[in-house]
Amino acid sequence: MLIIPAIDILKGKCVRLTQGDYSRITEYNDDPIFVAKRFKEMGAKNLHIVDLEGAKYGEILNKEKILEIVDKLDLDVQVGGGIRTFDDARVLLGKGVKKIILGSSIFSDIDLVKRLIMVFGKERVVASVDVKNGMVMTNGWRKNSMNSVESVLEEVKALGIDTIIFTDIKSDGNMSGPNFEAIGKVLESGLNVIVAGGVSSIEDVRKLKELGVYGCIIGKAIYEGKINLKECLTENNPIINSGLSKRIIPCMDVKEGRVVKGISYQNLKDAGNPVELAKFYSKNGADELVFLDITATIENRKTLYELVEKISENINIPFTVGGGIRSIDDIRKLLNSGADKIAICSYAVVNPEFIREASKTFGAQCIVVSIDAKRGNNSWEIYTNGGRVNTKIDAIKFAKKMEFLGAGELLVNSLDRDGTNAGYDIELLRSISESVNIPVIASSGAGDKQDFLKAFNEGRVDAALAASIFHYNKTTIPEIKKYLSKNNINVRL
Repeated sequence: MLIIPAIDILKGKCVRLTQGDYSRITEYNDDPIFVAKRFKEMGAKNLHIVDLEGAKYGEILNKEKILEIVDKLDLDVQVGGGIRTFDDARVLLGKGVKKIILGSSIFSDIDLVKRLIMVFGKERVVASVDVKNGMVMTNGWRKNSMNSVESVLEEVKALGIDTIIFTDIKSDGNMSGPNFEAIGKVLESGLNVIVAGGVSSIEDVRKLKELGVYGCIIGKAIYEGKINLKECLTENNPIINSGLSKRIIPCMDVKEGRVVKGISYQNLKDAGNPVELAKFYSKNGADELVFLDITATIENRKTLYELVEKISENINIPFTVGGGIRSIDDIRKLLNSGADKIAICSYAVVNPEFIREASKTFGAQCIVVSIDAKRGNNSWEIYTNGGRVNTKIDAIKFAKKMEFLGAGELLVNSLDRDGTNAGYDIELLRSISESVNIPVIASSGAGDKQDFLKAFNEGRVDAALAASIFHYNKTTIPEIKKYLSKNNINVRL
């Protein structure tokens, strides 16, 4: 079954309507190209784009934006909304759009539909069957065609079209699940059925697959973190993301040029010279290294560029640096000093749009958002300034937002567990890992090798970070990797 993420464009922005109501608009991003790129980074191969203004006014009005997405990204794109002339269709298909979606034209211009099929082939023309109370709607779902679903399906088959997009309008945008009963009846037509509207959980996706639908379009559920796109894609194509090694990452908290370690950033004790420790970890099996200048934000100063440069010259593994980052210039200087990735914590909370700007400038692969969370009443809350300021922001919602704005990875720190060696906060890690489609690094609390195994198996993380367990020689990275490998965790030995 095809999994097809959706982008609806209105006034150049990525939005969603509820039940096709243009007065009930939710804006998710002002850059549809950026959203499409994020979908591709998550593993998407297909993309569904609707020109909402085109659907409303009968003339495709976001053509340039759509063609820019097609030109920049290697995705199979299907486009609908306002395609009412042969020339519009010809331009879209000639510029790389894989399929065009026709709705109103099925009723208003049969000759156009026949001509498009004759010139471009039936495999490039999809019929949109949008239904409300058993009747098919047209003109951006605002006009009742006075045709029943059954009669339209017969007409579509007579035209030679073999693929439809079926939308139950009452289900669309309300996150209540698809209309499975109606979908079952449509499947009796023998057409290839792509379902849109109401898909709100991975269970919905699995049920649609069991029913035998050809494809599934998902929009709002991805934007609001109800569905993990990567999980959907992996289930439907197990080759995607398979075989990736789990990473073990030592972390160096640095203050005044020395590696330190405490509990929840308090009562700090010296743990060694950062350059010497970095060299040791690089030579002894670390997959990556994290350097956090833990007082840069509090002291309102820049990260230690010279120290970063010295460390980068002495290691041959990926190097992530964080602390005091507040500008694109800060990131550029750190990357020029030898960092491979940049970890942003407090400033991501203060100015979330900075993550989007940084991701666009340097690529999502460079941007790690560090989340300092502590358990509140019934959730986890975000803290800033080295764990000193409680923002009252829900950590799970914040993680979803950071992913959508362009973070390539999340570093999740539990302030309840930091420095305690009592084990990772598995519940926190699992809650975030299941809510996002990007890699999650576990941090805070590692005390023995069993903790790493639990983080990977139960926390569902992609990497595990630790500090004191390594700094004070409680165990070694090779020992942990051998243990993980014996327990069927894929690691680089």
